[in-house]
Amino acid sequence: MPASYDDAATRLYQAPHDEFVAERKRLAGELKAAGDKEGAARLTKLHRPPVSVWVVNQLWWHDRRELEAMLETAERLRAGDLGAGPAHREVIAKLRARAAAFLSDAGHGATEATLRRVTTTLSAIAAAGGFAPDEPGMLTADRDPPGFETMGLAAAAAQAAEHRHAAKPKHGKHADEAAEADEPEAEADEDAKPAKHAKPAKSESDEEQHRRAAEAARERAEAARERAEAAAEHRRQEQAAAHRKAQRERVEAALRTAQGEVHRLERDLEKLRESVAAAEERLSRAKDIATDLEAKLADLK
Repeated sequence: MPASYDDAATRLYQAPHDEFVAERKRLAGELKAAGDKEGAARLTKLHRPPVSVWVVNQLWWHDRRELEAMLETAERLRAGDLGAGPAHREVIAKLRARAAAFLSDAGHGATEATLRRVTTTLSAIAAAGGFAPDEPGMLTADRDPPGFETMGLAAAAAQAAEHRHAAKPKHGKHADEAAEADEPEAEADEDAKPAKHAKPAKSESDEEQHRRAAEAARERAEAARERAEAAAEHRRQEQAAAHRKAQRERVEAALRTAQGEVHRLERDLEKLRESVAAAEERLSRAKDIATDLEAKLADLK
């Protein structure tokens, strides 16, 4: 029996995907039986995640070292350490392979579409630095990563720019010619600054639109999952009710048969009792006759 709501939620998100609904009901029942009605109500409201999210949660519960390595290399990338890129890509590939193994072992299809969603969600977790706002290993929906700049690509661009400036000649005639040649480029850069500044606003707007669209899609998917779960639960209840009805009809038929047998035996017993009473009466009369005859015999002596 779970010791608390947190314990029950931890067990629930480690359960097989196909058993999520049944396990949620069982654990909620145990919490309620233990007196934690509020925890039971909270647990009942937890929705089953899609299989692509379920397998990411399993990576946290069973491959935490690799997942923490992914978070560590992502942090290095955000700090501008471009050398962490190969290690980050390698650990993502390992986690994708482990996810495919989990899906196959659990009887789910490790399709390219599912694994692509897994990889995208892992990248989003890496970019965010963790599972928040969800608890680790208790992710409820697919994630999309934020802008690429959070993964250190802005630092990469700055580093590339430094290399370009370092490659320019610094002294002598060639330096002067290079400076003169660079002046139009510099002016062009200055002219282009407003456009460059305008891009992030557009990018942020596009990103916000994408975020809202993704959120709406997740909400629709969640609503569809809830409807599917409700329909499945309704079918299960109907099947259980039909099973109970069939059992009740069989027991009722057996009861009618047993009751009929009881009535028959009671009638037979009553007849036997009547026969015994008649026999006892005949016996009594026979005893009376025998007594009279014994008395007559005594008088004749």
